[in-house]
Amino acid sequence: MSHDHDDRPQLTAAQAEAALKPPPGRNGGDLVIETLQGLGATTVFGLPGQHALGMFDALRRSSLTYVGLRVENNAGFAADAYGRITGEVAPLLLSTGPGALTSLAALQEAAAASAPVLAVSSQIPTAGLGGGRHGYLHELRDQQASVRDIVKSVHTVRTPSQIPSAIAAAWESALTAPHGPVWVEIPQDVLLAGTALPVVSALDATPREVYPRPELTLVAAHLLSHAERPVIIAGGGVVRSDAAGKLRALAEKIDAPVVTTFGGKGAFPWEHPLSLRSWLEDRHTTDFLEDADVLLVVGSGLGELSSNYHTFAPRGRVVQIEADAGKLESNHPALGIHSDAREALSDLLDTVEPRTDGTAAERVRAVLEAVHDRIAAQDLTLEQQVLASVREALPDAAPSFWDMTILAYWAWSAFDARHPNTMHSAQGAGGLGYAFPAALGAAVADPTKPVLAVSGDGGAMYSIAELATARQYDLPVTWLIVDDGGYGILREYMTGAFGEATATELSRPDFVALAESFGVPAVRTTPESLTADLGTALAAPGPSVVVLPALLKMFEPTHL
Repeated sequence: MSHDHDDRPQLTAAQAEAALKPPPGRNGGDLVIETLQGLGATTVFGLPGQHALGMFDALRRSSLTYVGLRVENNAGFAADAYGRITGEVAPLLLSTGPGALTSLAALQEAAAASAPVLAVSSQIPTAGLGGGRHGYLHELRDQQASVRDIVKSVHTVRTPSQIPSAIAAAWESALTAPHGPVWVEIPQDVLLAGTALPVVSALDATPREVYPRPELTLVAAHLLSHAERPVIIAGGGVVRSDAAGKLRALAEKIDAPVVTTFGGKGAFPWEHPLSLRSWLEDRHTTDFLEDADVLLVVGSGLGELSSNYHTFAPRGRVVQIEADAGKLESNHPALGIHSDAREALSDLLDTVEPRTDGTAAERVRAVLEAVHDRIAAQDLTLEQQVLASVREALPDAAPSFWDMTILAYWAWSAFDARHPNTMHSAQGAGGLGYAFPAALGAAVADPTKPVLAVSGDGGAMYSIAELATARQYDLPVTWLIVDDGGYGILREYMTGAFGEATATELSRPDFVALAESFGVPAVRTTPESLTADLGTALAAPGPSVVVLPALLKMFEPTHL
């Protein structure tokens, strides 16, 4: 059998000569950094620790940009946002034990949102591995066991020559649809061991494409072409795969209304005549979706938030396109198509027959009017005013990052994300403290645009240390902190369920004075001056904080 070697990595004459005479003084840490550079990384996030010093010292000999945060979990959120904004792998360098474990909540969010984060963690020395309880600093019986349930794949290194292959395999895993976080761990002594291996130069970690099976595309296209009332639910997979253009073209070709999930914000134009927007936590929308005779679900597993808390019960045929095979039919029987959203939409667009439905836009308008009337009956003028002020102040192309806070819950349903991949929240895993460190990661990814972070006072305290990071790197992030003196959404939930709230009231700092102590300009605003104050902050270079003392309320749920 003959083999075609043309696609193998080739060395230039200069690289070949350099390989025979590697520079002195290199170690396992250099192999890590060289591999990341060889795969195309330009920026790494992280926080140093004793076992990881071999990696961090090697940064000094590299061209990589290092962005250090103050807490590992925040470094993970920053890497998550960098991966979402660029679509590229975001390396995250971590130390052993407590350092590694502190990153786990961020990796859970990256997994839920399909963000390509490559965590490289150190380990105790090789002699201590295997759960022998030797008492090394940071020792865990099985560090991998703590991350295996969270990340896509785990890659273990025990010798220096294994480093490039392990990192390349992890890189490929992170970028294969669905994107996600991956884990590489390397013992301290391997990172510090001197190496005579040549400089890593020729690497390939091209992700595997996930294409739809043609017979499934044919059946889906037939169903959509002959449907009477087709509707499309567009999830985060449409955003992650950069498929918003394909989605719009398909919706217009078959005259199908489109609703975007909270993770899919911006996947379809808000003001389009076929746009149902994002009012998924609303019975009018749920009824409309249930009435569809063919429902195309793209890049969503129809989880709790996307199904109006599992009250959604489709009556028509469901076609589900999903890159994560485990989510196919996980909540509803469907024609399940395992595919990257972009590839599947492209094939469907080529295969469906055009259909015209003169009633689609009118039916969409009727649903949106019913939703509007429901909200208007609830005395929520302040909440809508604040959200409108944020929208007015934020440039259309500027990314925004939202913590788990009442204003964000409003934004999921009611905020117009005017471009794909510009609105991000922690709704995948639902952890606090996401917005500000994630916004810092986005600003590193693209420092030409201002970035907005939105937190409540409770969530803000999770990430307050990163004001130092924002100042150190002079990142153009404006942080809006809505200060209501507690965990506002939990206060509402508990009062609604039990008549009164427990453990939700918080003593908090003077956020303006605290920000200024970090050298970050800050202002206290009002609902009336919010647009102007936010606009001024977003237009100024470097970081800033805007504090809005306000008690916001949620609209009434429809799933109870």
